[in-house]
Amino acid sequence: MSENPSDERATKVLVIATLLCSYPGIDATGQAHMEYSPNTYVLPTPDPVMFPESFYLYCFEKGIDAILIASCGTDSPYVGSYEQLAARVGSTYTRMKERGIDIRRLKLTAICSVCMKAFVKEINDMEALLAEIGPVDRQAAAVVA
Repeated sequence: MSENPSDERATKVLVIATLLCSYPGIDATGQAHMEYSPNTYVLPTPDPVMFPESFYLYCFEKGIDAILIASCGTDSPYVGSYEQLAARVGSTYTRMKERGIDIRRLKLTAICSVCMKAFVKEINDMEALLAEIGPVDRQAAAVVA
């Protein structure tokens, strides 16, 4: 941790949320006034399988410190999408390692339409991880040095 607190920047967590399952649960979390980090950005999407590996790497390059993929899991209405997504995340982990990016910064999880406490727990766990390992740019700088 830097000795000058002004040198520290707030970390950013991107949540990619499936519209039919996880997004309603995340929306309900806000409606219930349950608290989670204000540095959490939610991107609703029909299905996270739409995003290629390069999207995640680009997000890290642009300063997103962690990405939580909140999917329907095996309950996805799109046959085979969860299996494809899981394979894509595994392949992205390989590319992250090559770039010196901690793979814990990318997490695939199933969040259902009523899983408010589970969502808050996932965000809190990610924030705890980021408190430990710091922003992604600090990690990338250590690899370059």
